[in-house]
Amino acid sequence: MTLTVRDASRLLRVSEKTVYRWIGRRTIPAYVMNGQYRFNRAELLEWATSRQIGVSVELLAEPESRDTPCPDLAAALESGGIFYRVEGHERETALRNVVSLMRLPAELDRDFVLRALLARESLASTGVGDGIAIPHVRNPVVPHVLCPSVTLCFLERAIEFAALDGRPVSILFTVISPTLRAHLYLMARLGFALRDPEFKRTVLCQSSREAVLQAARCVEESFRQPAAQQPAARDG
Repeated sequence: MTLTVRDASRLLRVSEKTVYRWIGRRTIPAYVMNGQYRFNRAELLEWATSRQIGVSVELLAEPESRDTPCPDLAAALESGGIFYRVEGHERETALRNVVSLMRLPAELDRDFVLRALLARESLASTGVGDGIAIPHVRNPVVPHVLCPSVTLCFLERAIEFAALDGRPVSILFTVISPTLRAHLYLMARLGFALRDPEFKRTVLCQSSREAVLQAARCVEESFRQPAAQQPAARDG
């Protein structure tokens, strides 16, 4: 789906002037179509997540279709699993070990998933800062996967990930989705959660599985607040 500058402004909760400024600095993924700037929804949300920019509550609360229901973040984490002391001395070996732990359908080729994750990393790092990365495939639709999931892995040692802030990464949230809608849904929710101080503290401290899941449930509760109670974003 292509979005206008006005759409991007609404979804990122900033002024159109700020969006144009980002375009001028070439920091935001934008395209020119018929003389007008346009944005790809998936790329825009990925860009916002990588920079920990909050997105519109309207988008996060967008109802799913009956045919493709999406779990909340806590349910996706329960489905994907939380793992500790995962080995890996550099990005490829770490991702290989992550893929080996992921709860994937038996018919899904794990080498295919690894190659897809590495292909995405070759475009730009999914490191979002503070030692956290969100590896995912470039084409978010993964065949044979019936339900979206998020696998959280705490690495045995921090590794170089070419993250935006230059810090090595030791925490990986790997997102796997059967549909584009589910991918956007989980990426947006995860991005929102990583801006929540308590959830982020729980993750950075590598707390227990139950503590991480409980923190995720608390974040989900905040989605049920009226929009007027949600914190407003500031222009960047």
